[in-house]
Amino acid sequence: MPTVRSTTLLALFIAALLVAPLLLPEFYITLLDYIGLYAIVALGLVVLTGVGGLTSFGQAAFVGLGAYSSAYLTTVHGVSPWLTLPAGLLITAAVAISLGLVTLRLSGHFLPLGTIAWGISLYYLFGNLTGLGGYTGLTGIPPLSFFDLEVRTGREFFYLIWAVLLLALLATRNLLDSREGRAIRALRGGSLMAEAMGVHTARSKIVIFTLAALYASTSGWLYAHLQRFVNPTPFSLTQGIEYLFMAVIGGVAHVWGAIVGAGLISILKQWLQDWLPKLLGQSGNFEIIVFGVLMIFVLQRARDGVWPIIARYFPQPPKRAQVREAPPLVRRERPAAGAVLLEVKDACKRFGGLVANDRMTFQVRAGEVMALIGPNGAGKSTMFNGISGVDPLTSGSVIFRGERVESLPARDIARRGMSRTFQHVRLLPGMSVLENVAIGAHLRGRKGFVAAACRTDRDEEDRLLYEAARQIERCGLSEQMHEPAGSLPLGKQRIVEIARALAADPCLLLLDEPAAGLRYLEKQALGDLLRRLRDEGIGILLVEHDMDFVMGLADRVVVMEFGQKLAAGLPEDIQRNPAVVEAYLGGVE
Repeated sequence: MPTVRSTTLLALFIAALLVAPLLLPEFYITLLDYIGLYAIVALGLVVLTGVGGLTSFGQAAFVGLGAYSSAYLTTVHGVSPWLTLPAGLLITAAVAISLGLVTLRLSGHFLPLGTIAWGISLYYLFGNLTGLGGYTGLTGIPPLSFFDLEVRTGREFFYLIWAVLLLALLATRNLLDSREGRAIRALRGGSLMAEAMGVHTARSKIVIFTLAALYASTSGWLYAHLQRFVNPTPFSLTQGIEYLFMAVIGGVAHVWGAIVGAGLISILKQWLQDWLPKLLGQSGNFEIIVFGVLMIFVLQRARDGVWPIIARYFPQPPKRAQVREAPPLVRRERPAAGAVLLEVKDACKRFGGLVANDRMTFQVRAGEVMALIGPNGAGKSTMFNGISGVDPLTSGSVIFRGERVESLPARDIARRGMSRTFQHVRLLPGMSVLENVAIGAHLRGRKGFVAAACRTDRDEEDRLLYEAARQIERCGLSEQMHEPAGSLPLGKQRIVEIARALAADPCLLLLDEPAAGLRYLEKQALGDLLRRLRDEGIGILLVEHDMDFVMGLADRVVVMEFGQKLAAGLPEDIQRNPAVVEAYLGGVE
């Protein structure tokens, strides 16, 4: 099937929107108005749920906040409708941040339950406040006006609604294609990796939660002035569930899925309401039953939503992030060769009655490779987690570059120049190798969410991607740069993790079993890379089970057994140590 450029499709879509009010009857214009309003809310859920992995059933309540803010300020205080938009957004942002600080601490099934709770609470709040008209609502909302032109009818509102929706789509696409967008996408992989790369995951969650609420509030403002009447009914939990359905059915991970889902569900509901009473009679709400069955069918047949199915008929060339030559990022000052980078003193980690690390003490210097070895279950990865702040120590101290860091979160330790890989590979499989590695450079950028949405971050983005590409080439993966990270074999995924860690410009590199899954020649190439990094003054703390690899690379070795330090010294001394031979290398003859 021949490809059609996305810009051509977008131009045709905009052209269809421009002529629609001139050709379609009033009924269809009203239907399209509501599809646009619903799609704005669903778009926020695409970012929140589809990209960020956070489920919310309470978006209808934020629609109500936007609608009621404008209705109250215009009818009671005579405020201009245009001034009520920023006022409603400020109110919504304040409420969303307050709710988010509490709700987003929940995880698993508790999070959606929490959104249901405050969604119901806000719905009843709207109905019980006499100043908001109770369940009767508020009437007499003034129309929007441009100078002397009033926007009263659905046909006149059409262009405003869809212009707002298209601007929101553009801003969302820009946001997701940025440094902050990669941080948002990293949330789906869990906070552990993202925090270790310097992403403030709690902040990112609050931001996308608030962004989704602001989209919903904007839709509510438009709804209030379209209807010129508000009451609590459209802002119930049922409507909140329907918004989530729209996002999921359309394609929860795709921005255009918001429009598809809103359109599909709105048209389907209207069709069922028109035809089922004729077929089954007026008694009973059969349309709700049939609608539910059809939703289950769609979810079974199209797990990723309807948009990917539609996109198959309009194939696009593979989208690749453009890597342009750019000025290098600022590098941190390197410590002098031989200087102590990391000092661990009496480190202990307990899990209930299990002691995983017991009074561990060692140092790592700049420009050396120190190996941490031991049998499976010796506590090596636990030690890594304690050092990097991923899972803080129970007691003891970790001094990094002269500063105690054992009480700091992982992102703050990463900011000071420590970067790491993981025993179990933690990549975002759907993202390209380039984008995965660029997450490692997150702390080396400064542009925030607003700059990303307005696309004023391009110079910095070019520098970040150029740095990521440089580290990928350095690690010998230039041919796989634009491939999905999840499509690579396990060994190369581990190399991607090393490239990601290097993109952070570390002084100390923690490598957890980097040679696992690599072939002989790949191990040789990895060893050469680590020697070059050592010569550059980077300190390397290595956990590895391949003793030939370790003994040929490490400057010093620390041996662990049952969470304790069994021996420490030069590789040749460790190989001759009877206690090590007995405990780890096969026993004494």
